[in-house]
This record gives sequence, structure tokens and C-alpha cells, in this order.
Amino acid sequence: MHRNRLTNNMSVYICLVIIILVSIAVDDVEARRGRARGRTKSRMQIGLPITGKYRDPESDQYYNNNNGAKITLASHFDYEYVLGHKIAFLCVARGTPRPTITWFKDGVEIFSHLYLHVHEWYIGKDKVKSKIEIDPATQMDAGVYECTADNMYSIDRRSFKTDFSIAFD
Repeated sequence: MHRNRLTNNMSVYICLVIIILVSIAVDDVEARRGRARGRTKSRMQIGLPITGKYRDPESDQYYNNNNGAKITLASHFDYEYVLGHKIAFLCVARGTPRPTITWFKDGVEIFSHLYLHVHEWYIGKDKVKSKIEIDPATQMDAGVYECTADNMYSIDRRSFKTDFSIAFD
């Protein structure tokens, strides 16, 4: 009799553990499914509070400063290039003082070299236009490029994903 009660208690315990594990797995799948939805521009996705206000006034003033760096024009997000041809990305930003534009590839700052050139133009007293050109493009040029504009008031950034295609004549 004591052995049957112990076996029944053990069965109940095992069932509870299985139910808990299944519910955790279902929650995990639903959470992943929710993040995988289309590209939206909701405030939640970009990490801003729902209200658009920040907890402390200093953060609110920093991120919502009218003089802060803002990217006003940028290249398309997803770009497919042909091997051996030119790749060009454009980034225009404004702010007071004039922002500085920095380029990154796969998270690492990039500089001009033999096949990659960075051009920059000042427009008025508060705008800057920057363009990178890679010519000729190789397989190694595929990746995620990022344009970052910053001044003493804020930072703004845009990312561009690139991949290559092979042209058959």
C-alpha cells in the first residue's frame, strides 16, 4: 500500500514536470514567432518607450534634441550587387553642430583603401553628405554596412545589407 502511494505521488510529480516543460516550450515558440513578424516601425521595436518619453529628463533632452544629428537621406536597406561592378552607399545628415559621419562594415569601422573610397561634402552650415564607393565589388564586400551620424547632442544610424549576384552574359 505504501509502495502504491509512492508510485502515484511520483507519477503526479512527473506529470507536473512534463506539463511545466511543455508550457515553457510553447511560450518560447510563441515568443519567437512574435519577433519574426514583418518589418514594422513601432516604438517597441526600436527600443523607445511607448510614450516616446524617457525616464529621466536628461535622456529625453538628449534623444529629442532639435540640434541632434539626424540622418535625412540614406541608401536602400537591402542591396544586391553584381560581382565586378561598383557599389555605392549614400548618407546625408543634419544637425548643429554639423554631424560627423562614420562608416562601418559588419560592426567594424571602415576607411578608404585602394578599392573603397569615402567621399564627403559639407552642405551649408548644418548638413553633411557622405558616400562610399567600392569598385570593383567582390564576394568579400557582402555584409552589413552602417552609416552613423553623431554630434554632441545625439547619434543616428542606418544599416544597409548587401549580398552579391553573379551576372551571366
